[in-house]
Amino acid sequence: MKFKLNIKKGLGILVLLIVTNVSFGQQDPMYTQYFFTTQTINPAYAGTWNSLGFMALTRQQWTGWNGAPKTYTFSMQAPMKNEKVALGLNVINDKIFKTKQFGIWGDYSYKLKMNATTNLRMGLKAGFTNYSNDLTKYDIIDNTDPAFQGDLDNKFIPNFGVGFFLHNPRYYIGFSIPKMLHSEIQEDNPNNYTLEAEVRHYFLQGGFVFDLNESLKFKPTFMAKATQGAPPQLDLSANFLLMERLWLGAMYRTSDAVGAIVQVILGNSLRVGYSYDYSTTKLQNYHGGTHEIMVSYELRSLKELVTSPRYF
Repeated sequence: MKFKLNIKKGLGILVLLIVTNVSFGQQDPMYTQYFFTTQTINPAYAGTWNSLGFMALTRQQWTGWNGAPKTYTFSMQAPMKNEKVALGLNVINDKIFKTKQFGIWGDYSYKLKMNATTNLRMGLKAGFTNYSNDLTKYDIIDNTDPAFQGDLDNKFIPNFGVGFFLHNPRYYIGFSIPKMLHSEIQEDNPNNYTLEAEVRHYFLQGGFVFDLNESLKFKPTFMAKATQGAPPQLDLSANFLLMERLWLGAMYRTSDAVGAIVQVILGNSLRVGYSYDYSTTKLQNYHGGTHEIMVSYELRSLKELVTSPRYF
């Protein structure tokens, strides 16, 4: 197959090659504010807010590059009348170059009380991903090239996952496998190619909140990610909470990026967060960084917020 050889198209090819390599390793969406988007990877997180809550996040990765990853996420969780049970919902729309993935996932979480302040939640996740990649929209010279005939359109891929989340008001640790099934797409075309649509991922995360003084708290967190065919990755963050209203933090992601995080708690229930990633790889010269905006809202009474503030 032949491509137009100029700088713009050359960068497009580079992006495509990078994304292709990433797709065989880290496929699930990546979040810098991962400690506030835990439910997307761990169903056991549902119910930890002890209230009906909503979260929306947009991630614009590698801004300035045509075809760079864009992720839109919506989550909600709700406690049931049986206080041991909670349900959740996640909607994720992920686009990388010409590849589109849209997923809807339901969560079920069951709480085991360990002591007066510590709970262990066990969760199940089930849902599907709708995968599409229109090969006819790629910019090529030879429109009759058989490698670009047809598309991978509306491939329905069901899956399920599990998770565990141990927490109390001061710390948490969780482990999850959000997609247990390894799924492949076999496409009927002249090349008879196969695509690894979903690969099993493993997530381990945790955090702890320290009181530095009456108006300042410190929260270090981590998240480790592993999957077959890709090197493990570790996210580390250090966050400070001022006057129970303003989070300020920094993050480091191995072999990828550093960044800054800020979150403002408005009123009793509304949170607005923003993060910026700066690449530590050679790609830093070709894009304008990565931006995330997160908004969450929870229906909690003022009494609940005062007696049980939420730090993760």
